[in-house]
Amino acid sequence: MALAVGLLLGGGGVGAAWALSGDGDEPGARADAVAACAALDGFDESMYMTKGSAGEVAGHRWGAAYSLSRAAAAGDAAYKPLANAIQGASDRIMSTFEVDAEAKAGIRKARVLCADL
Repeated sequence: MALAVGLLLGGGGVGAAWALSGDGDEPGARADAVAACAALDGFDESMYMTKGSAGEVAGHRWGAAYSLSRAAAAGDAAYKPLANAIQGASDRIMSTFEVDAEAKAGIRKARVLCADL
Protein backbone atom coordinates (compact mmCIF):
# COMPACT_ATOMS: atom_id res chain seq x y z
CA MET A 1 0.00 0.00 0.00
CA ALA A 2 2.83 2.39 0.80
CA LEU A 3 4.17 1.89 -2.72
CA ALA A 4 0.81 2.69 -4.30
CA VAL A 5 0.30 5.77 -2.12
CA GLY A 6 3.85 6.92 -2.82
CA LEU A 7 3.38 6.51 -6.54
CA LEU A 8 0.07 8.36 -6.43
CA LEU A 9 1.51 11.29 -4.50
CA GLY A 10 4.68 11.35 -6.57
CA GLY A 11 2.64 11.28 -9.74
CA GLY A 12 0.66 14.26 -8.51
CA GLY A 13 3.86 16.25 -8.26
CA VAL A 14 4.88 15.17 -11.74
CA GLY A 15 1.43 16.09 -13.03
CA ALA A 16 1.56 19.52 -11.45
CA ALA A 17 4.99 20.18 -12.91
CA TRP A 18 3.82 18.94 -16.31
CA ALA A 19 0.80 21.22 -16.26
CA LEU A 20 2.80 24.23 -15.15
CA SER A 21 5.52 23.69 -17.73
CA GLY A 22 3.12 23.45 -20.69
CA ASP A 23 3.30 25.75 -23.66
CA GLY A 24 0.62 28.02 -22.25
CA ASP A 25 -1.56 27.94 -25.36
CA GLU A 26 -4.52 26.52 -23.50
CA PRO A 27 -4.68 27.46 -19.81
CA GLY A 28 -7.37 26.33 -17.41
CA ALA A 29 -9.57 23.32 -16.88
CA ARG A 30 -9.53 22.15 -20.49
CA ALA A 31 -5.72 22.14 -20.52
CA ASP A 32 -5.75 20.10 -17.32
CA ALA A 33 -8.20 17.61 -18.83
CA VAL A 34 -6.16 17.30 -22.02
CA ALA A 35 -2.98 16.78 -19.98
CA ALA A 36 -4.75 14.18 -17.81
CA CYS A 37 -5.78 12.34 -20.94
CA ALA A 38 -2.25 12.51 -22.34
CA ALA A 39 -0.92 10.97 -19.13
CA LEU A 40 -3.65 8.32 -19.23
CA ASP A 41 -2.80 7.58 -22.86
CA GLY A 42 0.77 6.79 -21.80
CA PHE A 43 -0.33 4.74 -18.79
CA ASP A 44 0.21 0.98 -19.07
CA GLU A 45 -1.96 -0.58 -16.39
CA SER A 46 -0.24 -3.95 -16.81
CA MET A 47 2.95 -2.35 -15.47
CA TYR A 48 1.39 -0.39 -12.59
CA MET A 49 2.20 -2.77 -9.75
CA THR A 50 5.50 -4.06 -11.13
CA LYS A 51 8.89 -3.32 -9.65
CA GLY A 52 11.50 -1.33 -11.49
CA SER A 53 11.45 1.62 -13.81
CA ALA A 54 8.44 0.47 -15.87
CA GLY A 55 6.31 0.30 -12.73
CA GLU A 56 7.62 3.66 -11.60
CA VAL A 57 6.76 5.25 -14.94
CA ALA A 58 3.27 3.74 -14.82
CA GLY A 59 2.78 5.01 -11.27
CA HIS A 60 3.80 8.54 -12.15
CA ARG A 61 1.61 8.62 -15.24
CA TRP A 62 -1.37 7.33 -13.27
CA GLY A 63 -0.73 9.90 -10.54
CA ALA A 64 -0.50 12.65 -13.15
CA ALA A 65 -3.78 11.57 -14.77
CA TYR A 66 -5.43 11.46 -11.35
CA SER A 67 -4.21 14.88 -10.20
CA LEU A 68 -4.82 16.66 -13.48
CA SER A 69 -8.32 15.21 -13.86
CA ARG A 70 -9.16 16.47 -10.35
CA ALA A 71 -7.80 19.92 -11.25
CA ALA A 72 -9.88 19.94 -14.43
CA ALA A 73 -13.03 19.00 -12.52
CA ALA A 74 -12.35 21.67 -9.90
CA GLY A 75 -12.07 24.25 -12.65
CA ASP A 76 -15.06 23.11 -14.71
CA ALA A 77 -17.79 20.68 -13.66
CA ALA A 78 -17.93 19.36 -17.22
CA TYR A 79 -14.78 17.36 -16.41
CA LYS A 80 -16.22 15.68 -13.30
CA PRO A 81 -17.13 12.47 -15.17
CA LEU A 82 -13.48 12.10 -16.22
CA ALA A 83 -12.22 12.77 -12.70
CA ASN A 84 -14.81 10.43 -11.22
CA ALA A 85 -13.88 7.59 -13.59
CA ILE A 86 -10.21 7.92 -12.68
CA GLN A 87 -11.06 8.32 -8.98
CA GLY A 88 -13.20 5.17 -9.05
CA ALA A 89 -10.44 3.15 -10.70
CA SER A 90 -7.90 4.56 -8.24
CA ASP A 91 -10.09 3.70 -5.26
CA ARG A 92 -10.46 0.15 -6.55
CA ILE A 93 -6.72 -0.25 -7.08
CA MET A 94 -6.00 1.08 -3.59
CA SER A 95 -8.51 -1.30 -2.01
CA THR A 96 -7.42 -4.44 -3.88
CA PHE A 97 -3.74 -3.68 -4.52
CA GLU A 98 -4.18 -4.76 -8.12
CA VAL A 99 -5.60 -3.51 -11.37
CA ASP A 100 -8.54 -5.89 -11.53
CA ALA A 101 -11.49 -6.00 -13.93
CA GLU A 102 -13.38 -3.29 -12.04
CA ALA A 103 -10.39 -0.94 -12.08
CA LYS A 104 -9.83 -1.66 -15.78
CA ALA A 105 -13.47 -0.78 -16.46
CA GLY A 106 -12.94 2.62 -14.82
CA ILE A 107 -9.78 3.17 -16.84
CA ARG A 108 -11.62 2.24 -20.06
CA LYS A 109 -14.42 4.66 -19.16
CA ALA A 110 -11.89 7.45 -18.60
CA ARG A 111 -10.26 6.70 -21.96
CA VAL A 112 -13.64 6.89 -23.70
CA LEU A 113 -14.26 10.26 -22.04
CA CYS A 114 -10.82 11.40 -23.17
CA ALA A 115 -11.59 10.41 -26.74
CA ASP A 116 -14.56 12.78 -26.64
CA LEU A 117 -12.54 15.83 -25.55
